[in-house]
Amino acid sequence: MDAWSQHARDIGPETTAACTVAALPAWLVPRPRLTDRLARGVLGPLTVVVGPVGAGKTTLALEWAHTARPPGPLAWVSCDGPAEQPGVFWPRVTGALRLAGVDLPESATAGEGPLLVAALATRLNAHGEPVVLVLDGFQPAPNSPIAEGVTSLLRHTSGLLRLVVLARRDPPLHLHRGRLTSDVTELRTADLAFDDRETAELLAQHGIDVTKQTVSALRRRTDGWAAGLRLAAMSMEKRTDPDRFVAHFAGDDEAIASYLVEEVLDLQPAGMRRLLLATSVLERVNAELAAELSGADAGRHFAALVRENSFLQPVGQGWYRCHQMFADVLRMCLRHETPGLVAPLHRRAAGWLGAHGLLADAVRHLLAAGDWDRAARLIVHHLAIGQVLGLTTARLPVELTRQLPEGLCADVPESVLLAAAVARARHDDRACARDLERAALLLDALPPEDDDRGARCRLAHAVIRMEWLRSRGRSEAEAAAADAESVRPLLPGAALLRCPEISALTLTIRGSGELRAGSLKAAETSLTGGLKAAGTAGNGTLRRDCLVELALLEALRGRFRAADELTTLAAQPPLPAWTTTEPTRATLHLVRAWVELARGAPGRARHELARAEAALSALPDAFLAEVGALVARLTTVVERGGPATEPIGAVVTAARLPGPVLRLVGPACAALLASVRPGLAVVEPEQHAEVPQNPAERLSAREHDVLDRLAQMMTTEEIAKELYLSVNTVKTHLKSVYRKLAVSRRSAAVRRARELQLL
Repeated sequence: MDAWSQHARDIGPETTAACTVAALPAWLVPRPRLTDRLARGVLGPLTVVVGPVGAGKTTLALEWAHTARPPGPLAWVSCDGPAEQPGVFWPRVTGALRLAGVDLPESATAGEGPLLVAALATRLNAHGEPVVLVLDGFQPAPNSPIAEGVTSLLRHTSGLLRLVVLARRDPPLHLHRGRLTSDVTELRTADLAFDDRETAELLAQHGIDVTKQTVSALRRRTDGWAAGLRLAAMSMEKRTDPDRFVAHFAGDDEAIASYLVEEVLDLQPAGMRRLLLATSVLERVNAELAAELSGADAGRHFAALVRENSFLQPVGQGWYRCHQMFADVLRMCLRHETPGLVAPLHRRAAGWLGAHGLLADAVRHLLAAGDWDRAARLIVHHLAIGQVLGLTTARLPVELTRQLPEGLCADVPESVLLAAAVARARHDDRACARDLERAALLLDALPPEDDDRGARCRLAHAVIRMEWLRSRGRSEAEAAAADAESVRPLLPGAALLRCPEISALTLTIRGSGELRAGSLKAAETSLTGGLKAAGTAGNGTLRRDCLVELALLEALRGRFRAADELTTLAAQPPLPAWTTTEPTRATLHLVRAWVELARGAPGRARHELARAEAALSALPDAFLAEVGALVARLTTVVERGGPATEPIGAVVTAARLPGPVLRLVGPACAALLASVRPGLAVVEPEQHAEVPQNPAERLSAREHDVLDRLAQMMTTEEIAKELYLSVNTVKTHLKSVYRKLAVSRRSAAVRRARELQLL
């Protein structure tokens, strides 16, 4: 009789079955990337492989045991999980060690408890070479005699015992201590997940040949979960269109659902089961949110849930994500068992998430609950309408623009504002205009005591109009920007700081208007601030617009090198590609024309002027048209060639530009011509007569709009409708106009404005 047979007879058939390394399954998918990690791990004292049921822990260890070279005798013990008893566990361990060839006399294993552990440690140390012990399904309770015994055995074997633990949760073996000393190797759920190559090989075992894209899609849908992939492959064998099957495959598949319900969900205590079902509506969960959804009593189970369920994976800062397949099964069970609880759970989650600043997640849950009106109030209250419009890298769920229902409350300003923003995001300008007009009427009807709500709604109204009108009507966009600025003092500064996209849009539009009005220093300040805010918001379009407008400002000053650098930055990735509706496209080509002329290349300047003219035909801009005409006249002067005397003043004054711009442009044009045509005698422009002075206090862009319509004999209601304002807002602007013009009646305001050449 050989030694193995003698050991088997001594320890009995039941223990032998639990202490035998099983044969390799025929369907095994080789995973050398993981067996190599196991081989390196057993060079140290402890290797832990933790993953959910069906993750392939045992199969991986079997592959390693059969294909690698352990550093010493290999003993394998199949444990009984949480039900493990010391009187069964330790005989299995000693029996497995004997089967592996470790000399353990009966006297060394006759004791129990600490005495047995001490005797085992002594014999393993006397063995003199490493011994590998695999504990498959090792899940004792923390501080239990088995856990304490294995910890003690590992600590007292001088590194000769190489322990490999396969478990569904972290074994209670002081892993933190091992991590500090680098004495533990860990393979977890993410490590055990199949990659695309392994997925394709598994499918090939079932005779399934699909595209790489389908393989990747299946791997993503299952999170690389081995059991899920195997069950999917078995189902695909019966399908004529495997690609279509994968497109609809989820955790509610009958085979997946049955497996997980039987192997995991039905084994949970009642409190743990309730917690799992309640939190299944979440994409990620932490302890406080779990208690909010399931109640304080069930919430107390959260720490145990995380510790004992490797389907929950940490994603950082106390948050956990449930395995996709398991989450699908939990949601299916929740819908079947308590369908009336689904929407309230989503609303409760939204309340907690919104209160903790997680707006996108909160909105997603409100949409899942079908509560669009509450979602609208949340978005407007958080000043997040810019996220709906795509003004920032922070985005709200795409369901907002894809599934907006017709039944939004038409009497709630927040709901109408959300509808307007969604219409704008869909490029439905007719619906956007209709909803903005409706929102203006609702804002006018808000009670005066609701100042905070009114301010937030009016800011949202102004932001939508700014984004819509910036490529349609410059003066209207400037008026909307003025409205946004008038509301800002009524709102908390901290809330506005969290929304840099609003500042970016407002400053960009204001700076562009100031540039065209001749307020160049103010324009530089606004555009520089807009550039910074656009960078913070991640808005490449607004950042590019600020760069181009600043380039035009530098060109007007005669700083053509700086202008060239700014236009180069404006055309570089990662800034977005230009579209035909971009208002600064013509500006870019005009600046480039001026730069090319300064380089002495009138031909290239003409080419850029032609492109600018084409852009202006689509989006007219009187200021840019005058600048373009000026550059064209300068190009003609350069093209003439030969010595001459050029009255540059006539060239400049022909441009109908604001006085401050003309005074700045004259010397710049003279210097340009002198550098490009050295023989040209340039006559400096004469100082222009001062333009009529405006009132001591300058009218805002919006006040100009109101004044223009006042001169057209429009009523207050008509002005409000045309400018998408509330009647109260128009009245406020009229009072400001009267004050600045030092009048008290409409007719007097119009007459005074004409005297000051404001009309």
